[in-house]
Amino acid sequence: MKFLNKTIFITFTIFLIFCNTAISQEVISNGTAYEVKGEAIFKNGEDITETLTLKEREDILAVLEAKIKEEKLAEIAQKRAIKALAKAEKAHKKAEKALKKKKDAHKDFEKASKKLKDAQEKYERHKKKGKLSPNDEEKWLKKIKDLQEDVEKYKKRM
Repeated sequence: MKFLNKTIFITFTIFLIFCNTAISQEVISNGTAYEVKGEAIFKNGEDITETLTLKEREDILAVLEAKIKEEKLAEIAQKRAIKALAKAEKAHKKAEKALKKKKDAHKDFEKASKKLKDAQEKYERHKKKGKLSPNDEEKWLKKIKDLQEDVEKYKKRM
């Protein structure tokens, strides 16, 4: 959720920057601040486009183009950073999921091992006391075999 909020905020900021650049641009050329709206150049709110020489207009527009290019490069870098962040977050989630899966497999292995050990001990106790009929012994051996298979299965998952 935090990532989504960051993405929305960054996207909104980029949008505002883009809108601002589309409407007007403030340019500083030769130490003087100008505002460029389309083809018109303003100084202190007054249109001075016609009073500037061709060279001065070209200089101001060159500064504006450089500024726009720099902003676009910054926007591209920011988009790449956002993508890298998303990729890193995805990799982090994948690693967390793999770790959880490994921990769960280890728990399952421990549980199955304990069940197997308990079943073997119980089988041995009943066998020593002579309480096992041939049918019961067959059932116990099948149960132990199934538990051994479970243990092997969980061991492979770890």
